[in-house]
Amino acid sequence: MLYVVLCLTVLGLAYVFANYARIKKMEEGTADMAKMAGIIRDGAATFLKTEFKSIAIVCVVLAVVFTLFIEVTAGITFLLGALMSSLVCILGMRSATYANVRTANKARESLSIGETVKVALCGGSISGVSVQAFGLLGFVLVMLVGGLDPEAAGHGLLANMTCNPTIMRITTYSLGCSVVAMFNRVAGGNYTKAADISADILGKIRHDLPEDDSRVPNTVADFIGDNVNDIAGNCSDLLESFVATMSASILIAVTLFQDVQLDAAFTETFNAMTLYPVLIAGGGLLGCLLGLIFVSIRKMGDNPSRELNLATWISAGLTVVLGLVISYFVFNGIELYDSFLLGWISPWIASVLGIISGVAIGSITEYYTSADFKPTKKLAEMATEGEAFVITKGDAVGSRSCLFPILIIALALFISGKLCGTYGIAIAALGMLAFVATTVSIDAFGPIADNAGGLAESCHLDPSVRVITDKLDSVGNTTAAIGKGFAIGSAAFATVSLITAYVGTYTEWGKEPVLNFASFVVVAGGIVGGALVEYFSAMLTDNTIDAARVMAIQGDKQLSVPGVMEGTVDPDYNALVETAAKEALRKMLVPSMLAIAIPVVGGFVFGAQFVGGLLVGATVCAIPRAIFMGNSGGAFDNAKKYIESGAIEGHGKGTAAHKAAVTGDTVGDTRKDVVGVALDIFIKMMSSVANTLVSLFSNITLIK
Repeated sequence: MLYVVLCLTVLGLAYVFANYARIKKMEEGTADMAKMAGIIRDGAATFLKTEFKSIAIVCVVLAVVFTLFIEVTAGITFLLGALMSSLVCILGMRSATYANVRTANKARESLSIGETVKVALCGGSISGVSVQAFGLLGFVLVMLVGGLDPEAAGHGLLANMTCNPTIMRITTYSLGCSVVAMFNRVAGGNYTKAADISADILGKIRHDLPEDDSRVPNTVADFIGDNVNDIAGNCSDLLESFVATMSASILIAVTLFQDVQLDAAFTETFNAMTLYPVLIAGGGLLGCLLGLIFVSIRKMGDNPSRELNLATWISAGLTVVLGLVISYFVFNGIELYDSFLLGWISPWIASVLGIISGVAIGSITEYYTSADFKPTKKLAEMATEGEAFVITKGDAVGSRSCLFPILIIALALFISGKLCGTYGIAIAALGMLAFVATTVSIDAFGPIADNAGGLAESCHLDPSVRVITDKLDSVGNTTAAIGKGFAIGSAAFATVSLITAYVGTYTEWGKEPVLNFASFVVVAGGIVGGALVEYFSAMLTDNTIDAARVMAIQGDKQLSVPGVMEGTVDPDYNALVETAAKEALRKMLVPSMLAIAIPVVGGFVFGAQFVGGLLVGATVCAIPRAIFMGNSGGAFDNAKKYIESGAIEGHGKGTAAHKAAVTGDTVGDTRKDVVGVALDIFIKMMSSVANTLVSLFSNITLIK
């Protein structure tokens, strides 16, 4: 069955490369469009190339440490995870920088919303399907080559501290994905938001220029940043979540059986529990391929949201049906683990709970961030009263939006745990991410449409083209906000399942994994974990604002050069791009390494229980904080666009209300695209590190 899944990943990759070839064959448009698209493509590629030089050094060092001191093959699986995540970033970003200009050109040639949507979705599907296909490919290779044995023992080349090589290979593969995702989100977020904030300050507040005016050099850096963060960063983020949930499912199965003498019945049950997560992920990939292909070949109307929602519902529906078949095939007729309350159907119900939770959280996010609904409309109306009202109301929208997503997550965790025990929690998380190919495809649609609109403005295309791209951009903002909500929800599920796996690893077999919060050691860890979330958030915010200030100063100097404001002289785009990259890369290392260093230091000094408290405290604080950041930022962004559309009479572009909304959007940019999305990876990465090193924490602790 693993070879069947392997064939599905090959099918997915064939779809990816076919769409990539199709996008490249399309016309780019006018000479100005080709020139600007080339600048964006080269700038994004240069940034990633420079970033990956730093990432490669960190990854090689960590791989050597794992091989020498933990498990001989762990370094290889760690590098495999880093490679898969890197490939997804490069391929997704490259395809987006081809798709953006071709989307704008399709709008120019056809003046059809439906035809333009197809091009943007084709570009987005390259990112989405590659996330699920590459993530699953590496995972299946680890399982096929390394095997799964709950009773195996291994050690490093130099150290002889026994560990389970099965657990090590899986956790280090997941950790390799996490490290690349963290660097991408921190550096990419700093890059894109520093450029975006400085472009808004110069263009909309200081000089009253149109949005995406090419005279502002920061604008082009912003175009590049959309691809660096919203495409490359998002791809690695969701791939990491997808891999982490599969890892947690199998880790829990391994820890449940690691102290059991595997007779024939137990072996069959163990094999079923380790096979099911991979089959669900493979079935989800098949469902996504069918959903995306169906939407791409049908005739599209003028409602992009309906077409994108159709792809989501088809993919999710097929995943549910295939999951039921797989659950019956894998679990029916074998001696099931005691905690399967409803027999063979229990894991399927848990996975469906995850799927329903993902869709529900996306819908709630849309309600609080879309200009079609009351919260964002009210926020836009507050802009007529001034900046203080905008910020205060936006904070209230963000805080209010936290309750229902968290209630949904808690309810799904509770029911899935009752149905299948700790294994059910991990399966619910995987269910939420089983159709990640479609959710990332639709999320990537947003930055592609945004870039297409920017190209239409900066290359002075007919206003009718901008009407089409603005329609797509508005939908893209909502899909991006939904994608962030989905990422936060999946991070919550993934982290809880990883924490469960972590506690189960050092818990005696046959006993429920328990983290004792009456223990002062656990409470101390929880308090530190919560404080770390705030410190990490402040660090990212400071770094982004400092970089934006530097870029605004440099951009202002270029606008003062004779001929630039008149449009007769091009600004020095490369200088701004280099500044953005330099600032982002210079400040990415410390926040990224924090997620690795804290669990390591805490575990070796205070022990496994302290790290357990640390993970729970960080997760409890990070989830509402990330939802608040993402939804308040999304509401700020769409409130600004609502005003720019002329929806509030007498308060259009250039008015005091518009400038107040721009201020809100500037505040929201750092929240939704830097802090909120990085918090997801922060808690997942700490959990992955803890799972990798838990066997060492249990044996080596300075303070006992």
